Amino acid sequence: MTPLEQLQRWEDSGGTWTVLHRSGDGAVVALMRCDGGEIVDRLESGDPALLAHLDAAG
Repeated sequence: MTPLEQLQRWEDSGGTWTVLHRSGDGAVVALMRCDGGEIVDRLESGDPALLAHLDAAG
């Protein structure tokens, strides 16, 4: 499963996310509970498809 697929699966399950750090070659995304509360996991990746998705999401 690609990092973008992981993020989309998280969203499809009702979870929320936020970018904790974004650089030119990677990002760290906090995966949070559906109520926007505590961080459950983190997704760290330099995958171009994920980075493009994060950029488009603004």
